[in-house]
Amino acid sequence: MKGELSAAMMKGEPAAWPPAALLLEEAADLLVLHRDFAAAVRSSAEVKCSLCVVGIQALAEMNRWREVLSWVLQYYQVPEHLPPKVLELCILLYSKVSEPQVMLEVGSSWLRDQTNKSHSEYGSLMELYLLHVLLPLGRFEGAEELVRGCDALDNEQQQTFLRTICERRCQWTQQEEMHSGAEEQQDAAAETVLGALSQKLLTMLTLIRRALRSMSSHFYTLPYKKMLLATFLLYLVVVRLDPASPTSLPFIYKLVQLFRQAWASVFSPMHRPPIQN
Repeated sequence: MKGELSAAMMKGEPAAWPPAALLLEEAADLLVLHRDFAAAVRSSAEVKCSLCVVGIQALAEMNRWREVLSWVLQYYQVPEHLPPKVLELCILLYSKVSEPQVMLEVGSSWLRDQTNKSHSEYGSLMELYLLHVLLPLGRFEGAEELVRGCDALDNEQQQTFLRTICERRCQWTQQEEMHSGAEEQQDAAAETVLGALSQKLLTMLTLIRRALRSMSSHFYTLPYKKMLLATFLLYLVVVRLDPASPTSLPFIYKLVQLFRQAWASVFSPMHRPPIQN
């Protein structure tokens, strides 16, 4: 940020710098001698404005531009009381850091004020606000209303600004359409990917269902005595229970009883499958 704001102000921007070198020197002397900024800004309106200009540049160079507007309003209370030079510098600053929305309400309040319309810089500040705040934010209707209601512009100037607004609106619309088209393509690609994944998942579930059905049919064809014996042996292997141990006999007896109860409750005599040896 260092030095960029000053350079921007010298590239033919609407309002010119004041020939206020003496005021700046006086303001600097007050700060050096008294080290009291609040007292220095009370000395005169011109000195106050010059000190605020210096303060804005200092904050910008220290990359503390977020504090600029609130800091300036400490000394001017409301946006309508900002000097044209201070307002100009704030608009350029926040435009430079791509935060024009900060000045949206401030600039609108200043331009609507009837007292400010008598300033000789009103037309140039309106142009600055239009080009650096309203148009970058896509506020085209507000921009047209501002141009048509500005008495400081003659008919030719108004038509020039209205053409500029129309051109920027067309550019904005084209960009929005391109952005929407890109989003639609992304959504279509995402739907394609999801569709492919869904199809793969459905195929996988179908294969799992078939495998389970095959295993189930195979399970019912197994001899029940062999199946029960295999289950019991598997338990012994997993738990490592010693069947010869006296402590294991009650558990084995209970296990056999549970198998018999399950057999009797699940299969009726009419539908009980034959036990194969």
